[in-house]
Amino acid sequence: MDRASTVFIVDDVQDVRTALARLLTSGGYRVRLFESAEHFLEEQDGAEPGCLLLDIGLPGLSGIELQRALLDSPYARPIIFLTGMGDIPASVSAMKAGAVDFLTKPIDRLRLFAAIEEALRRDTAQRWECAVRRTIEQRFNQLTRREREVLTRVVRGRLNKQIAWEFSVGEKTIKVHRSRVMQKMGARSVPDLVRLAECVGIAMDPMACTEVQAPAWHPNLTVRSQLASIGG
Repeated sequence: MDRASTVFIVDDVQDVRTALARLLTSGGYRVRLFESAEHFLEEQDGAEPGCLLLDIGLPGLSGIELQRALLDSPYARPIIFLTGMGDIPASVSAMKAGAVDFLTKPIDRLRLFAAIEEALRRDTAQRWECAVRRTIEQRFNQLTRREREVLTRVVRGRLNKQIAWEFSVGEKTIKVHRSRVMQKMGARSVPDLVRLAECVGIAMDPMACTEVQAPAWHPNLTVRSQLASIGG
């Protein structure tokens, strides 16, 4: 998370790559240059923070095809498209697929810098959210089988006595498991535990009897904003 961000420039015209590199370097950005989508795929490091400044009309694998190849992959990163054609249908397709911006050549310097700042902001946010999810998954993987079973029932609103009856054990035993679950998951409360469980695919049961009010979890909010108050 603390590594310097890089602007990856992919354009088949050397003069364009050189001009963009000079412009961005003068603005304080770190850059890496690629003459083709294929070269980028071969050489890029998905762990390196940054964004992609991508020509849409590349020979071979096109910019749009590269965007599709990167979607939902470990190497996905925010993309700013460049074109000298002003291709409106391609622009719409690219934006719908999540592109940050679609800039026509010659590039407006201020708009380019603004788009890069937005792309790097998105990249930082996405990497932070991925790091949060990995941390939660690591905590979840430390739970024993029985602790996972207890966690699932707690976040779905089951009372201790209900869980104890289901497992044919004493209520005190369930309280011990529950305490260990809270500690290992780094949750201060049941609403915290529900939020954490959502991140590993365990949902609440809206029809269950609950010990607490359901937390204000909204699917349109980011993981970062929803988990900001959770410790550990």
